[in-house]
Amino acid sequence: MTAYAPDWPAAVRPRSFSAPRVAIVHYWLVSMRGGERVLERLLGLFPGADLFTNVYDEARMSHAIRAARVQTTWIDRLPLSKRFYQYYLPLMPMALEQLDLTGYDLVISSESGPAKGVIAGPQAQHLCYCHSPMRYLWDHYHLYRKDANPLARAAMPLIYHRMRQWDMSSSARVDTIVANSSFIQDRVRKYWRRESQVIHPPVDTRLFTPSLEVEEHYLWVGQMVPYKRPDLAVEAFNRTGLPLLMVGDGSMLAKLRRIAGPNIHFVPRLGFDDLRRAYARARGLVFTAEEDFGIVPVEAMASGRPVLAYGRGGVLDSVVPGETGLFFDEQTPESLADGVARFERWLPQFDPRQAVARSNLFAPERFDAAILAAVRQGA
Repeated sequence: MTAYAPDWPAAVRPRSFSAPRVAIVHYWLVSMRGGERVLERLLGLFPGADLFTNVYDEARMSHAIRAARVQTTWIDRLPLSKRFYQYYLPLMPMALEQLDLTGYDLVISSESGPAKGVIAGPQAQHLCYCHSPMRYLWDHYHLYRKDANPLARAAMPLIYHRMRQWDMSSSARVDTIVANSSFIQDRVRKYWRRESQVIHPPVDTRLFTPSLEVEEHYLWVGQMVPYKRPDLAVEAFNRTGLPLLMVGDGSMLAKLRRIAGPNIHFVPRLGFDDLRRAYARARGLVFTAEEDFGIVPVEAMASGRPVLAYGRGGVLDSVVPGETGLFFDEQTPESLADGVARFERWLPQFDPRQAVARSNLFAPERFDAAILAAVRQGA
């Protein structure tokens, strides 16, 4: 990985030190997921950066994040913030605006929860890497409200109305917006009325290798939560009778186990070596979610296996239909079962080498080069 050494224009070139001061703002740090993997890469590109966040659970972070200089907003000091951080969401805009970023030459906000609303200095460049505009404010609002407890359901219309106003107005503070997929680029245009460029998240495809041994079962990987739609996989494979391995834990696991047929096997957790083996030996990956990008399909392709995915969201940037996989059209058991039947007919045409080659387009080095180019272009 190449660290950043920019040629700054005279108007913003640091005066008292040889390297620019960089601040990276991440919404909250309470678990290691896709957004945190992107953050790790950003910290590698800008090794002297200071890291700011609303809530920080050090025990659950990787070594790369723990090694950074981490500063939190006052949200982190509120009662039970590491567990119930989302209840403090209405306070986060105020907390972010109180961060003093005076003296920083480059501010990078990593946005999925509130992060971009910081106030950068007048000569600082602010680049926002957008994993997604906040889903609970915009396109998933009614779903989140429906599932909320009665008190939260009553409060959300007023609170979220004001947060939408702040979310859109704070997008004007950003100089350059980068979206993690074409799907997110469209949502940025829809909700923030801003143009952006697409830079896909880094996927370390070198960690995955194809296998000569391919088994009969299909594979599903992810959290067992409603928006991932694991229920579709269970209901569809109950109909087909084909073997399915489902890897993941979450609130829906107990219910899914009760309704699943004997052809469906659940494993709440797999070690990384076992997960690599599961990818490489699966007949195909079943991907039922509408994701902002979707790292799991890229990992499956890097393992030389094809993907059957719901044909919306970030997966449209990664899977090539008829080459590295197929899409099904609706999030219904009937549509997925039909997709499995088409997949079975198509599978003899599949060439694992094409899947591996496609996955390499998302290698970390491509992310590095694109981010550095975006920073230089915006400077």
